[in-house]
Amino acid sequence: MAQKLDYLKETPSQTAGPYVHIGLAPGAAGFDIYRSELGWDIAGPNAAGERIRVEGVVIDGTGNPVKDVLIEAWQANASGVYAHPESEGEVEDGFRGWGRVITDFETGEWGFDTVKPGPVKARRKLGTGPLHEPAIAGGDWLGRADEAHENMAPHINLWIVARGINIGLNTRVYFDDEAEANAKDPVLNLIEWQNRRPTLIAKRGERDGKVVYRFDIRLQGENETVFFDI
Repeated sequence: MAQKLDYLKETPSQTAGPYVHIGLAPGAAGFDIYRSELGWDIAGPNAAGERIRVEGVVIDGTGNPVKDVLIEAWQANASGVYAHPESEGEVEDGFRGWGRVITDFETGEWGFDTVKPGPVKARRKLGTGPLHEPAIAGGDWLGRADEAHENMAPHINLWIVARGINIGLNTRVYFDDEAEANAKDPVLNLIEWQNRRPTLIAKRGERDGKVVYRFDIRLQGENETVFFDI
């Protein structure tokens, strides 16, 4: 007699739908649940360093802005330290180093205020080229093992979800006024096509006396933003 196989059925998957804002950014969806939206305060009032704003728009393959995007940001403080219990160093009181924003439903614009991060120790020694293996495996909580390498240039990590995106997209924001550090950054140097590296560089400007970095994210087409498989 054949054995009955009672396999559990796979749960169906779907893209981020109309409830993503209700669940993750309820205030934007018209629900007054929290005193302040979770993730809107990235740096806190006590963080040292230069106060900046990062903003942009997410553009689809037809050249139009995507107006229902949710973006999460993760960064180090001005000293290059992450808000993590195993980090080498301390962060200021109130510094989370993490934030969550959504695009404007009418314009597609997104933005957040924070402090400019400092250089961060690279996770491990990396060479150039997409197939290069790490020099040494293992290490601390970030996988850092070989310290004989360049630091990572100041950057902010972004995670992007929206309609039509089955798996969240990971990318980084670097800064155009950090050209020397960018040229040595081990992650940027892993991008084989040098002409695509500028898609990760935010452009510095000023508005009303405040530093503003512009970083538009292109999902497809010409000048498509580099996304990382992590």
